[in-house]
Amino acid sequence: MAIEFKLPEMGEGVTEGELVKWLVKEGDSFTQDQPLVEMMTDKATVEIPASNAGKVVKLIAKEGDMVKVGQTLLSMEAGVGAVVKPAPGAHASPPPASPSRPAVVQTASAAPVESIFPPPAGAHVLATPSTRRYAREAGVDINNLTGSGPAGRVTREDVVKASSGPMGAVSMGAPTMARSAMMPARTPTKALPTATVMGSNTEERKPLKGIRKKIAENLVRSKQTIPHFTHVDEVDATELVAWRAQMKEKAAEYGIKLTYLPFIMKAVSATCREFAMFNTALDDEKNEIVRKHYFNIGFAADTPEGLLVPNVKNVESKNILQIAKDISELAEKARQGKLAPDDMKNGTITITNIGSIGGLYATPIINPPETAILGVYEIVKKPVVINDEVQIRSMMNITATCDHRVIDGADAARFLKKLKQRLASPQSLLLEMI
Repeated sequence: MAIEFKLPEMGEGVTEGELVKWLVKEGDSFTQDQPLVEMMTDKATVEIPASNAGKVVKLIAKEGDMVKVGQTLLSMEAGVGAVVKPAPGAHASPPPASPSRPAVVQTASAAPVESIFPPPAGAHVLATPSTRRYAREAGVDINNLTGSGPAGRVTREDVVKASSGPMGAVSMGAPTMARSAMMPARTPTKALPTATVMGSNTEERKPLKGIRKKIAENLVRSKQTIPHFTHVDEVDATELVAWRAQMKEKAAEYGIKLTYLPFIMKAVSATCREFAMFNTALDDEKNEIVRKHYFNIGFAADTPEGLLVPNVKNVESKNILQIAKDISELAEKARQGKLAPDDMKNGTITITNIGSIGGLYATPIINPPETAILGVYEIVKKPVVINDEVQIRSMMNITATCDHRVIDGADAARFLKKLKQRLASPQSLLLEMI
């Protein structure tokens, strides 16, 4: 008897999601907790696992469909074909019983005695979207890998090992040792490119879907509804550079990599206390400006799946090392595609930091319903006139892109003036933390 598998709750306030990719096909058997489908919601892609073992009868929803919570995704037969088979290369027989280790028997109607999760033979390989992409870019066939993660999931480390070992070498087209020995030596020649030769008229198309589609929708909505303007200023970051250098070793003792972003976040939260309009949201439906009395500062994380914006909660109550730890953990979750909806909810203002990449300055797009986004850029040494003398200082450009319905140009100028004073004298942040 076929039963319906419906889209479960994916987070508070989430009512629908886009079906990015099916991880099973009709006729496939699956185990309990095995991911069946990738769903994208609120800029995060999540895998929806099976609530129990079974077999796919029919895929109801299609890739690219918007599916509401409670809507049917597929029909299935519960328990049918749910006997877990060993992965290729694994031993087919269960481990021998012993007084300290009971035999493991898994059937359609009985749960395993121990937590052993080998993927069923012929099933879709378990891996996050970022791991799959990394494998494609590394030239590794992920279907040939045996995962070391939970439920047999292939991890990034598995792909790295495969790409550096014999399997990766073969998949990337490297000759074997035997073949190399038989080939005569010859002088290497540089091959002409084929796919990009002028006049070839080659092109490639791929659907705009998943996180990239959600990013596009949000940016279009932001530019169409928010009257943006950008104010640019320059910060003398000489003392900031020196102070960070002094604190890096101390941070390393706690296993924390200290960047400039925690200092900037702390300075932004302090400045937002003085300029409350920068820590607001605009409720278009109620025509109200919502002033936030908490400071959840977002940062733009560049990931293989697109631009994600997690936020550090309650920056005003945390010290520099706590902020740095939160940033590091959120950035790692973003790279692995494991951000939860709560990691990106209730942001109050966003910082985009592209200083490590370079560039003079940019005009970032506001992340609605926020009313401002700050840009910080590369720190470079420049000759600066101080007291009629030329000195070499570490300088950094900063920008404030604002919603002109809430923030005026003079407000932006005053905000950046105060922010640059704090960044130019970062020791002042210590006084404000007391």
